[in-house]
Amino acid sequence: MQSFAEQNRSAAATVEGEFQAIYDDIREGRFERGLALMAGLSSILSGLEVGYEHYRAGYGNPIMYSPVLLSGVLTGVGIWASFGGKAGRKALRITSAITLLDSVTGFCFHIRGIQRKPGGWRIPIVNIVMGPPIFAPLLFGTSAYLGLLGSYMRRGDAPESDNIAARQGAIGTNWKQELREGRFQKHVAAVTVFWSFFSGFEACYSHYKNNFKYKVQWTPVLLTPVLMATAAASIPSRTVAKKILPAVSIVTIANGSIGFYYHARGIVRRPGGLKKWIYNVMYGPPIFAPLLFAACGTLGLLASILRREPK
Repeated sequence: MQSFAEQNRSAAATVEGEFQAIYDDIREGRFERGLALMAGLSSILSGLEVGYEHYRAGYGNPIMYSPVLLSGVLTGVGIWASFGGKAGRKALRITSAITLLDSVTGFCFHIRGIQRKPGGWRIPIVNIVMGPPIFAPLLFGTSAYLGLLGSYMRRGDAPESDNIAARQGAIGTNWKQELREGRFQKHVAAVTVFWSFFSGFEACYSHYKNNFKYKVQWTPVLLTPVLMATAAASIPSRTVAKKILPAVSIVTIANGSIGFYYHARGIVRRPGGLKKWIYNVMYGPPIFAPLLFAACGTLGLLASILRREPK
């Protein structure tokens, strides 16, 4: 019989082997199912966030229903695609593209909403803070972006012959091939820069409305430029991408998780607490917003694992 120490070493080796296999699959572009599932699960979170934000506004415009409906569709399609199959992959690609288009459309409507407030863009700071959250629709597109990437990647159990490069005998001839080979690190790093800015900006003026009552509310605001700078430096530097970006991304994910706890605690502490949880979720701190900030860290971590595009 194995001793307790030997059993622990065996279990640790098994876990390490599983993590190494996942790491290798991501680097080689064999992450279709995982990314599809990630897109589906993150979509339901962003959909709920958008749903009650638009509820507060009374769904004054019928187009406000579109992200709520699309988030449910993308969740279902993402879960379907995670089980594999060409039909699920194609449905995920189409749904993700439509959702991305909807997020850009929502961004335009939010800009118009700010413009229509008294003073319009003549008093931009006040109207951006008090108007519709300007970058929230673009954050909604995060899950769709992940779904679109996943629809071009390969399954973890795909044979090596499924690799386009192996069939064509070429490397880096087009962007689809690079996606399927996991060679798009610079691209994801650039997207991390933009999405970090959007999320950090949302956190800044959301916490500003609360007058930064707690010191911890400054952490996502201060961490945002660090993640942006690191992700930007990862585009020209392989060393930054491999050594520094993963550490900063993990800190961002942890910060978003802690923020989720604080937002949940803020809801529980409102009058009525869990007895009136629906009302308190609607009108308390946005419960899923910190997880969207953590998603920026997830993008950065993904970028640190991927291989770089051919020069």
